[in-house]
Amino acid sequence: MPISQRVPTWFAVPAVFAVLSVVSYQILIPPYNPEGAKNELVKAKTIPVPVLGPESIDWDPQGEGPYAGVVDGSILKWRGDDLGWVEFAHTSPHRGNCSRDEVVPTCGRPLGLSFEKKTGDLYICDGYLGVMKVGPEGGLAELVVDEAEGRKVMFANQMDIDEEEDVFYFNDSSDKYHFREVFYVVWNGEPSGRVIRYNKKTKEAKVVMDKLRCNNGLALNKDRSFVISCESTTGHVHRYWIKGPKAGTRDIFATVPGYPDNIRMTPKGDFWVGIHCKRNLIGELIIKNKWLGKLVEHTFTLELVMGLMNGFKPHGMAVKISGETGKVLEILEDKKGETMQFVSEVYEREDGKLWIASVFKPALHVLDRK
Repeated sequence: MPISQRVPTWFAVPAVFAVLSVVSYQILIPPYNPEGAKNELVKAKTIPVPVLGPESIDWDPQGEGPYAGVVDGSILKWRGDDLGWVEFAHTSPHRGNCSRDEVVPTCGRPLGLSFEKKTGDLYICDGYLGVMKVGPEGGLAELVVDEAEGRKVMFANQMDIDEEEDVFYFNDSSDKYHFREVFYVVWNGEPSGRVIRYNKKTKEAKVVMDKLRCNNGLALNKDRSFVISCESTTGHVHRYWIKGPKAGTRDIFATVPGYPDNIRMTPKGDFWVGIHCKRNLIGELIIKNKWLGKLVEHTFTLELVMGLMNGFKPHGMAVKISGETGKVLEILEDKKGETMQFVSEVYEREDGKLWIASVFKPALHVLDRK
């Protein structure tokens, strides 16, 4: 065959690869669209925060706040539109090199926040230091617990307090990684997460659930008969029975779409779950094939992993589930990420407003659904 007739074939090879690349991208990368999702989060009001990443929020017993834990290791307090944000507390005494834009491990990283109503103390899950506590006047937090059953708490994440029993429950999301490497925890699939019960009187830390895959959010139900903890890796919400005939056992309470983050109970006893982002095919393939997860862990940058997870199109989503059955009741989203991205927590107040936190953005959002 003359060379002149073979040349077009060689020219066609790059074109074929280009087409395959486009097709692969369109199949592997785009996020799934959950059925029935409402594009309502785009309507929320934005409250700028002077430091990146208000991951979790709470209000003190007097109703002041919210308070928010941010990336430089501090807890900020919102004093309204006129006064704005003030620093209330911090988890580490090492403040010299703390950054408003990225995590510095020696500065700590406050994640889940929970006020104890009877004392006014604020409990803080720090992604590097363990579970901390600071009094109503603020300042430097003190360590409460950083070990359970002989194993170091590496990644304290979210907690909830049972004030009647004087205990609290919290997540330790990994025995290998801290907060900054959270995406490796999600995709490598290692079942090293734990739910720990801490008795404040006896100071005993007991593991009540283990072998969890990046358990992120945690909440007690309304009558404190069970505690739930969600796995970011699988979307499963695990339940541990505290009281009743099933006490001491566990089951799957719900499965939510996307990669779940924090959980907050609503005033009526249901739960809002913050969703970091929707799922896509490439994420599912990596999670289901451990060798792929290990490959990602050792070869991909965190920035690339983040991009692959959200389809390179950051967006916002929140899921409401029934407090009785675990059934998905409602899905809200900001489909294009116009107003919010990387939702870490949704906190419903008595007036029905949803306060929405973001782990990687310098803002809170308020959605008034009335």
